[in-house]
Parts: sequence; C-alpha cells; structure tokens
Amino acid sequence: MSGTDLARRITETSSAAAADIRQRTGTAPCLATVLVGDDPASVTYVRMKRSRCEKAGILSHHVALPSSVSTAGLVEIITALSTDPTVHGILLQHPVGKHIDERAAFEAIVPDKDVDGVTMHSFAAMSFGLPGFVSCTPGGIMRLLDEYGVDLAGKHAVVVGRSAILGKPVGMLLLGRDATVTYCHSRTVDLPSIVREADVLVAAVGRSRFIAGADIKPGAVVIDAGYNPGNVGDVDFETARHRAGLITPVPGGVGPMTIAVLLAQTVEAATRQLGLG
Repeated sequence: MSGTDLARRITETSSAAAADIRQRTGTAPCLATVLVGDDPASVTYVRMKRSRCEKAGILSHHVALPSSVSTAGLVEIITALSTDPTVHGILLQHPVGKHIDERAAFEAIVPDKDVDGVTMHSFAAMSFGLPGFVSCTPGGIMRLLDEYGVDLAGKHAVVVGRSAILGKPVGMLLLGRDATVTYCHSRTVDLPSIVREADVLVAAVGRSRFIAGADIKPGAVVIDAGYNPGNVGDVDFETARHRAGLITPVPGGVGPMTIAVLLAQTVEAATRQLGLG
C-alpha cells in the first residue's frame, strides 16, 4: 500500500485550494510550527513540514524556543498563536522535554486551529464521529484504507500501541467504521496470539521489527505506522509481505500520508476561519 502517490494527490488538491483562498481573500493559509529545543529528529521533521507547506502554497510561521522554556512560557506562546487571526493552524512538535507539561501545552491550542488533532477536544470529536480535526497519522491511515477499498465493517482490527496521538485515536476511527477493535500494549499477555487473529493490524509501538511475519494472519491488511532507526518499521516487512494481503512499506507508506493530512487540515482550517465554508 503506497502512501506516496495518494499523499501527492491530496497535497495537489490542498495546493489548489490554498491558491483559491489566496485569490478570493488575499490571504494564504498559515501553519505555525512550534519547536522546543534542538533535537535533531524534531528539527528535521519540522523542516520537512515547513518545506511541504511552502510547496503547497501554505505560509509557514516558525517559532523556535530554547529547551529551557517553561510550561508557562510555552503555553503563553501557543495561546498567542491561538488568538492570532493570521495563523490558521498550529503544530507543536513533540516531544517537548520532560520538564514541560506536554498536555497543558497541547490544550492551549484552540480546537479550530488544532490541525494536528492533539487536543482532548479533537479526540472526543473523533470518538463521537463529530466534526473536527483528526490526528494526522490516524487520519492518513484511514484515507489509505479507503484508497485501497478496505471494508472495515465486522473486521477484527488489532492496534498495537496506545499513544494519545496514534494508537488510541486510530482505534476510535476504526471503531467508527464498525470494526471490532482490540488494543494491545507493552503489558498485553501473549501478544502474538492476538496479532494472529487480526484482519487489520495497525503497528504503532515504536520498536524495530517488533511484529514477526509469521504472526500475520494470511490475507490480513497490515498498516505499519512505526519509524525506527535504519528506516525500518514495527513490522518485519520482508517476512510479513508474503502473508499479508496488503501491507504498507517503511518508508513510503504511512509517513507521507501524515504530512498530507496536516496540509489538508490546515487549508480546511483557513477555509472555515475566513468564512469560506
């Protein structure tokens, strides 16, 4: 399952919509990125997101903060961005440092600008099937499943991982499509036996080749949302691909979809805030 081609099409659509917004209002959609510290991986991710924004005709307003910034200081900056009418979406790159209350920082983002889908409001909207912005990686996964015509109704979906921005929300989105969802995590007893029952498997545990190919149910749909050193995912791709009906590669699967959804939701946020839809 290639996310590269679908992500390109989504980005092209977002770019056209951004150009239309600029032509109609004289204002371009704007995404504010907030980066705390200089973690190399985070710096790279933010640079890549800003580059994709610019190519899509979306303005990028970057706020770089020292690693010593306090929770109160970070919240103050995000609150200011939330009330700035020239900013339509806010992305707080995580992690932000152990001394910072990350949840408090996320909650300073107003729902209308939570284009990364990280607030409790957005999670609730996802869970209840209400309008709002989805977490970008789960949203990208759902679009990828739709692209490949995967019917989720009645399927047993197993999610390995329970993070607030990936595992938990993707499970709720799958449940909303009438899948029967099982969450697994580090304390799950006999994980392989549960994985073997999955019609749809979402691996989001953050451990290199954690899921063995031998444990994949023949014909299962495998979504590898992991990205580990060496450009490898959470699933042992080479052994799993011989058993899976559909499987995402790493890289080139879920990753491109995450950024594409971020751009699409930024344009959608601008559309709403400018009274265009």
